[in-house]
Amino acid sequence: MASIEPSKSQRQERRQHTRTRVAVEAELHLEGGRTPLRVKTADLSLGGLYVEMMFTLEIGSKLKIVLWMAGAQVSTGGVVMTRDFQVGNGIKFTGMSAEDRAKLKHFLTAAQEARPPR
Repeated sequence: MASIEPSKSQRQERRQHTRTRVAVEAELHLEGGRTPLRVKTADLSLGGLYVEMMFTLEIGSKLKIVLWMAGAQVSTGGVVMTRDFQVGNGIKFTGMSAEDRAKLKHFLTAAQEARPPR
């Protein structure tokens, strides 16, 4: 029996951190995979990211993630939390070091301040 995943509009909101729409270069290393996926984020927060990609990853997939933000590199673990077929994946960060979290927080603060008011 095929599992049916809820659409974006049917899923309960679980985010704990504010998302920032920003394109950041990222590498996703799938556990057991050889070649990293090179992608850009659609949005980013202290808790995770969303990437748009045609061939999406399975929910529960474990990843190693490298982000490049304004010359700074952040490495962390991650787990795929949402899957929108042929659209993208929501990924939750896991095991991020305090140093990398501080770099990410600094980058996100600067990105939010640089956005024009609505």
